[in-house]
Amino acid sequence: MTIQNITSQDISAQPERTPLYARHVALGGRMTPFAGYELPVNYRSGIIAEHLFTRENAGLFDVSHMGQAFLSGADAARKFESLVPGDVCGLAPGRTRYTQFTNEDGGVLDDLMVTRLDAAGEKLFLVVNAACKTADFELLREKLPELRLEILEDRALLALQGPRAGSVLERHIPGVAQMVFMSLQEFAWRGAALFVTRSGYTGEDGFEISVPAVIADDLAAALLAEEEVRAIGLGARDSLRLEAGLCLYGHELDETTSPIEAALNWSISKRRRQEGGFPGAARVQRELAQGVFRVRVGLALDGKAPARDGAEIADTNGVIVGRVTSGGFSPSLGRPIAMGYVPPSLSTPGTELSLIVRGKPLAAHVVALPFVATRYHRVAKN
Repeated sequence: MTIQNITSQDISAQPERTPLYARHVALGGRMTPFAGYELPVNYRSGIIAEHLFTRENAGLFDVSHMGQAFLSGADAARKFESLVPGDVCGLAPGRTRYTQFTNEDGGVLDDLMVTRLDAAGEKLFLVVNAACKTADFELLREKLPELRLEILEDRALLALQGPRAGSVLERHIPGVAQMVFMSLQEFAWRGAALFVTRSGYTGEDGFEISVPAVIADDLAAALLAEEEVRAIGLGARDSLRLEAGLCLYGHELDETTSPIEAALNWSISKRRRQEGGFPGAARVQRELAQGVFRVRVGLALDGKAPARDGAEIADTNGVIVGRVTSGGFSPSLGRPIAMGYVPPSLSTPGTELSLIVRGKPLAAHVVALPFVATRYHRVAKN
């Protein structure tokens, strides 16, 4: 299993350590710099075993490197919409939405999760990517100076992911099993406030738990004592999100790529599409109406050799038509898979393509995303 997607985001020669660093080392974690932090790629059992365990049980991930913040003030939800295409004003209190910070050209500066905490829309909870968090917070200070930005530097973030995550976490935090997908609730654990969202980055049911740093290792220890839970590293986190067809900033998303090219149309509501009012809205509206020149697709390789980020994509005539943005071996499917950008005319599932690896074309074809069906905890509609 490659760790190319992991190490390509290193941004610091002297990485910081999360509150769980000592536990990672004690568990045999293979540590690597990532987004300014020293985090485990995998533990003793290896990436494939960790990946498959998460699909069947519950994996515990240390994602404390992510940026957490409260944004508050009069009309915070509406003002925040001036920076993102997501519908924040339309969120009910306690509900979470995936969206993106966009630039004036319609490219993506970062993708993030935002939760509306109150009925008045005056307080939001944000979780942003580690490699972008400094720039994200500077953007908020510059563009929304009248709002209060409280960066939660004294909190860790743990993700418990997998089909048994709900039953395990319920033993320690009663009430979480009743939460719906993409919602947040506050709970108490050992007298401290936890902010728990039912969300994640694996395609499985799961939770992200914002916990005070001083008790983060205690919570991790309590969860790891359960037989259904194991510590999981960055390697399996990457392969899980790839199987789920989820974007990774710096790979599928960057400042030149629009949400529409990235096939994230679903993250922009009808109101925001019509009204605009966010950076790059003209491009987004144009692409929605007229189409795009390239689009993100899933790719299944016909052989055993994988294609990594940066590999060129060719059509059946050998003409270069795109580039792979993420690729690797799928433990669930037992074959190499990838994502990349191609012209819309070549985006239909079944379309035959070649991925150029070390000058050699590898046969591949377009497949529908996700590669592995997601199992988020959704409530059935009557």
